[in-house]
Amino acid sequence: MTEPGKRILVTGGAGFIGSALVRHLIDNTDHRVLNVDKLTYAGNPASLAPVAASNRYGFLEADIGDAGAMRAALRDFRPQVVTHLAAESHVDRSIDGPAAFIQTNIVGTFVLLSETLSYWRGLEGAEKDAFRFHHISTDEVFGSLGPEGYFTETTPYSPRSPYSASKASSDHLVRAWHDTYGLPTLVTNCSNNYGPYHFPEKLIPLMIIKGLAGEALPIYGKGDNVRDWLFVEDHVKALTRVFERGAPGETYIIGGRAERTNLEVVTAICACLDRLRPRADGVSHASQITYVTDRPGHDHRYAIDPGRLERELGWRASVTFEAGIEATVRWYLGNEAWWRPILNQTYAGERLGVKMA
Repeated sequence: MTEPGKRILVTGGAGFIGSALVRHLIDNTDHRVLNVDKLTYAGNPASLAPVAASNRYGFLEADIGDAGAMRAALRDFRPQVVTHLAAESHVDRSIDGPAAFIQTNIVGTFVLLSETLSYWRGLEGAEKDAFRFHHISTDEVFGSLGPEGYFTETTPYSPRSPYSASKASSDHLVRAWHDTYGLPTLVTNCSNNYGPYHFPEKLIPLMIIKGLAGEALPIYGKGDNVRDWLFVEDHVKALTRVFERGAPGETYIIGGRAERTNLEVVTAICACLDRLRPRADGVSHASQITYVTDRPGHDHRYAIDPGRLERELGWRASVTFEAGIEATVRWYLGNEAWWRPILNQTYAGERLGVKMA
């Protein structure tokens, strides 16, 4: 167990990272959790099934852009920490329809900050001093790296997509609320997450599911775009460490030290499927790999130096990429009841990001 239990309000707790954080907090800490989620297409109550019966877990269906709902949630739950994960998060969808990203990621964050500031100002003494607003963001705000070097907490922002621009905007709002109004904020920027309960529009779950179906495995461009991969359960342990021990006003970046090209990622998935669910014809799943026209504005390389988080807060990623990929493939093989309804009702695996708004 970590420190004595606090009341943690998690926005976006029915999404991929948010639900992993909620499950971690209920299973491995004494914290109480109120999950506030709008339940958009990517919000899935089934991801909370393992903890839904806990007396330390509560759920509120609400939009972070609804000031009245946020005011009431803060007043009634009286959180000691707000962890803000609610966001539109898929680059390809932001290319097709940027308006939702502006509304949720920028306007929604503004509303949440405004209501949280009013709530915080009403606290007193030690309770006010101990409060934290933790904003969870992405390394995509930094733009694209060359073949060498790493993102750090001081890397200049250079967002290239509507998604990353909206997240950069929300990061700046959070820091402004700290510098201008004194709200005790924390910001974390993470590398690409993967693991169980990942909505299948994203690369790794999409490739697993398409691989199982014998469909083409489409890779953008030459497949040489590089990402630093972070197992989601490592990420949520880092988030917990940050809001428990991080210094107000500071930024911490979180990465898995696991750079891979997209082609290497898909090839690793195929190798796992070949071992765990081989094709009937004996041919490798890698034979399904195809190359498609690259995504507009596709950043070439992301890589993170998480040294500050490791040195100052004692966190380090513990799951290797190879172990994480195998665990993820095994989870999707064993949990078709979770992902099959998504394919049938919400997202059927089609390519996104081609309409160009």
